[in-house]
Amino acid sequence: MEPNTKPLLSRHHEALALFGGHVRAVRQDQWRAPTPCAEWSVRDLVNHLTVEQLWVPPLVTERRTAEEAHDGSFGFDADGDVLGDDPVAVWERAAAGAREAFAAPGALERTVQLSYGQTSCAAYCAQMVTDLVVHAWDLARAIGADERLPDGLVDFAVREVGPHSAELEKSGLFAAPVEPPAGAGVQAKLLSLLGRRV
Repeated sequence: MEPNTKPLLSRHHEALALFGGHVRAVRQDQWRAPTPCAEWSVRDLVNHLTVEQLWVPPLVTERRTAEEAHDGSFGFDADGDVLGDDPVAVWERAAAGAREAFAAPGALERTVQLSYGQTSCAAYCAQMVTDLVVHAWDLARAIGADERLPDGLVDFAVREVGPHSAELEKSGLFAAPVEPPAGAGVQAKLLSLLGRRV
């Protein structure tokens, strides 16, 4: 975690904007298109990230627990499709809610109860940044958008996942690492570490 919360919030805002830009670029005929995430369509991918943002206010602001998300008490179906007929608008509302919750005074000094136990809110925010960055690349590839990720976000994600690289595949959240291409830059190495073929 960065010692000053402002850089962390700035990275979170930047990551939301990056992913959101790609969401707004999805054409109507692309929502069912495949993505680099096995078995996920573009809609599935956007839904996953939207649900993640919807979790933030209950966890951070209301001090609820992750277990409560699955009984409907968060006000949405945490295991279903929340995008409805206007995926972009739903994403925008979810992103705005997450941004506001993390940016509230004192929010990043709290702890949150996640599925694997208590963790600092700052660490939770950092995980969300990394997830947004990697999935922004997935979405860009799926819809034919610019796949370049901002250097600052790539460096942030590398610092976040680097210490845990040996455990990533075991978590079940990431595919096995692949060999990066010859002469790969930092972005390609990060994506290869997370099982993406660049």
